Amino acid sequence: MDPRRPLLADNLLLIERELRQQGWWDVAPPSAQALASDAPFCVDSLALEQWLQWVLLPRMGALLAAGGALPSASGIQAMAELAFAERLPQAGRLLTALGEFDRLMQARF
Repeated sequence: MDPRRPLLADNLLLIERELRQQGWWDVAPPSAQALASDAPFCVDSLALEQWLQWVLLPRMGALLAAGGALPSASGIQAMAELAFAERLPQAGRLLTALGEFDRLMQARF
C-alpha cells in the first residue's frame, strides 16, 4: 500500500476543516454546468474554495477509497495563493494544508 494514502486522507480532512472554519463551505452545490467546466480549477465557473469542496475533496476521497492510482504532481497551493491573494492572512492555514497536499502528491516512498 502507498504510505501516502493515510496522510492524504488526514490532509483532506484538514482542508475541509479549514474551509469550514473560514466560512467558505457551501451548503448547496453549484450547478451541474458550473461543475462541468473544462477550465483548470473551474476558474470560469467556481471560486477556488468551491472547487476544493465540490471537486477536489470528493474526487480525491473517492480515489483513496477505491485504491486508485494517485496523481504524481499537484500545483494547488500556487493557484490558491493567487486566488486568495486579498485574503492571505485569513487563508494561511488552508494554504499550508494545500502545500502539504502538493508535497504528498509529489513524494516518492
